Amino acid sequence: MKFCSISSGSSGNCFLVGSDRTNILIDVGVSKKTLINAINSINITPNMISGVLITHEHIDHYKGASVICKGLDIPIYLNERTFRSIQDKLKGVNNVNIIDKMEFSIGDLDIKAFKLPHDAVDPIGYSVLYKKKKLSVVTDIGHISNDIFNNIRDSDVVLLESNYNEEMLRLSNYPHFLKERILSNNGHLSNEECALTIVKLVRISYKRIILGHLSITSNFPELAYKTSERILINHGMKIGKDLKLTVAHRSLPSNYMRF
Repeated sequence: MKFCSISSGSSGNCFLVGSDRTNILIDVGVSKKTLINAINSINITPNMISGVLITHEHIDHYKGASVICKGLDIPIYLNERTFRSIQDKLKGVNNVNIIDKMEFSIGDLDIKAFKLPHDAVDPIGYSVLYKKKKLSVVTDIGHISNDIFNNIRDSDVVLLESNYNEEMLRLSNYPHFLKERILSNNGHLSNEECALTIVKLVRISYKRIILGHLSITSNFPELAYKTSERILINHGMKIGKDLKLTVAHRSLPSNYMRF
């Protein structure tokens, strides 16, 4: 199984997941040029992409969907309510697949969708399974519900939102309503909440954790990493021994791995 974070942040999100035979994209909040340059850097060509999965209708997750899916003739997958909310932005995309079951397959990849608490019409996360390996992508979440945790607990790799440092957010120039939105149970996940979730995951088994969707105004990679490291140490866990921890780059391909 393979994975690459193409872009992760409020300016655009896109992740490649695949096997030797099948490659899919989770979200396409990037331009066609950015996508092609990124996948070419890991020896993937557009004709090797079997599908695009959309998590929700916020523009940083789908803004490249129309051009990419139409121009490269790639099927798109999204649920009914998300489709309705961006239907006018997908004109010309011929192969639209409405997700009506939470479990489905694309090629030799098995996919499981699960609900996320976020201020969108019907946001979902995805776990991708191939043989005995499992990867989960979980961003844009106000909190970790029991259902989310149960869906990702047995994953080998988890890309998990570590969006903001609360003090930085409260001191930021964001308007009050936006701060409250981000802090809410349907907003985004803080560094501390992310770290405590990692502790729970690592108690189950060794994990590869990728911190993703970092705020550009209320966070930075070193802070997100150090926050998780500190909380892991406080719980008797060590990076390198109990887990591998990395940070997804905001706008460049990163964390390419095979597992």
